[in-house]
Amino acid sequence: MKQVKTVVITGANRGIGLAMVGIYANQGSKVIALCRKSSAKLNALANANVEVVEGIDVATSEGITKMVSAIGEQKISVLINNAGILRDESLNNLNIDTINEQFQVNAVAPLKVCQSLLKNLTQGSKIALITSRMGSISDNGSGGRYGYRMSKAALNAAGMSLAKDLEPEHIAVGIYHPGYVQTDMVNHGGDISADVAAKRITQLIDELTLKASGVFRHSNGEVLPW
Repeated sequence: MKQVKTVVITGANRGIGLAMVGIYANQGSKVIALCRKSSAKLNALANANVEVVEGIDVATSEGITKMVSAIGEQKISVLINNAGILRDESLNNLNIDTINEQFQVNAVAPLKVCQSLLKNLTQGSKIALITSRMGSISDNGSGGRYGYRMSKAALNAAGMSLAKDLEPEHIAVGIYHPGYVQTDMVNHGGDISADVAAKRITQLIDELTLKASGVFRHSNGEVLPW
């Protein structure tokens, strides 16, 4: 009898997170969809295999506590850290508050989520971090976006450390840039849909092995530079 996977996804109410909920649910997995506030589209997916948990702000201690309580003792096959925010700062319009906000949501929160759910991970579990090529230092050709770039670079660094620390536990970590995706975050100005990005990422997660743990990849499979 095939074992049912349990997949946990943060930021599951829209965009790539929502699309991944649908993909895993269609595969027969049990999905725990975490979000600050649900959406009509996410609620439409809720059924015996899709549990929607609202009030999960992963950047707060209250949100982390509620997440841990909601998951309980369930074993997690795939943990997808998808929640993230994008703000805009320039050198001439530097906003330290929004930079700090992005660090907390984009970099610190995913690490805290992983650490808080370690007891739910077992040999063969996988962690996915949804990052951005804007976190690549060598790929930065336009400057600006200080908080987003810095926070995603920090997330990438955390992903590499997680890969090293969890290797003895046989837990692999994928670090994924979804592409330029048509989501609310970029006012739907991307060049691929959230469904396409989600399909690519879920495929990469499915193919993820310990040997490839800690590699920074584009959703199309390309290895990206740090």
